[in-house]
Amino acid sequence: MSNRCPRLTRVFFGFGAVALVGSVSGCTEAVPQDLVQAVENIDRDLMKLRADQFSSTDYTQFLHQWMALKARAQADEDLIRWPWEPNDLEVALRRLQEEGSLTVARLAYERESVRRSAEDKLVQVESRFRMMVSKVSAIDSRLLLGPEPDEVEILLKKARALYEQGQYDQSLDASTQAARNLTTQSASLGSELGRYADRTRISRWQQMAKGAITWSRTHRSTAIVINKADRVLTLYRNGQKEFSYPVRLGSNGIREKRYQEDGATPEGRYRISSKGRQGQPHSYQTLVLDYPNEEDRRRYEVERKKGQISASRTIGSQIEIHGIENELMAQTLGYVMLDNLQMAFLYGRVSKGTPVTIVGALHEQNSVAMTLATLDDTKEET
Repeated sequence: MSNRCPRLTRVFFGFGAVALVGSVSGCTEAVPQDLVQAVENIDRDLMKLRADQFSSTDYTQFLHQWMALKARAQADEDLIRWPWEPNDLEVALRRLQEEGSLTVARLAYERESVRRSAEDKLVQVESRFRMMVSKVSAIDSRLLLGPEPDEVEILLKKARALYEQGQYDQSLDASTQAARNLTTQSASLGSELGRYADRTRISRWQQMAKGAITWSRTHRSTAIVINKADRVLTLYRNGQKEFSYPVRLGSNGIREKRYQEDGATPEGRYRISSKGRQGQPHSYQTLVLDYPNEEDRRRYEVERKKGQISASRTIGSQIEIHGIENELMAQTLGYVMLDNLQMAFLYGRVSKGTPVTIVGALHEQNSVAMTLATLDDTKEET
């Protein structure tokens, strides 16, 4: 093939220069360089699309063919041929170009699909995480979740970084794991705080509050009702509401108290056992409750026998209603805290023996139940 065109040139040489020029101009390269470059570009595109990972069989087949044809093309790059001569190398290269182009198009489409999935998943889980943190913080229960929110945040940062690096499949995996963790946390909250959505439990709390009000009316005295879900302390006098103040609870105040230093605020019927530090600044005024009561002790013993509470844990004591000065303690010991002026006002209207009834919630549409419902509604979204 390499010498046909020159040999035919000599045949026509005797017919003159015009014939010579015409015959030589009819020769072509044995291997069109633009075709070689086109296949080279396809190989680069396949590498960018990580075809070796996502379509290894197709890419391996393409690469083997390309290496063999590339070697032949390099060996024949100085040869020329007549246009009408058959060229199996060019035919093989064009077939490889077509097959490679189809693979590039397919992988590009699949990559874009993964990119969209990764983006949608990441946005959904990030939104759900922000919502959960906001809702859980609003009911003062972030500590209840333990370290898992931090793990979710780390996973989401990883997913975002991988997405920006173009590693969409790995980003999708990280977002999916974060979503699973969020679902686990939602289930944990539901198990821990489900009583706030339990009609039977709410009915019992309502009866406890009514009992306190009735006692106040019957004994023409004062009684306190604390609603943990709404974070409200209400003072009743002679069965009538005298005032309501917002309160803050412990770090895990909405939990049901089980043992000392769990950060939970107890639920039940108590009395003021003492009024602490009279004559001190308002922030030091405290109302000490007679926690634990008989029901608290019974529940504690049952859980200890079942191994649900460690033997090293004590039941605790001296739950207080107090002012701002003891804020740090309120975040660890499950106290009930008021602003100082409100504490001073309350302090002057109650006495030792005043009943204090602490309930989880007094209506079904309480903040904790609403938060749990919101979290449950978002499970299927991710």
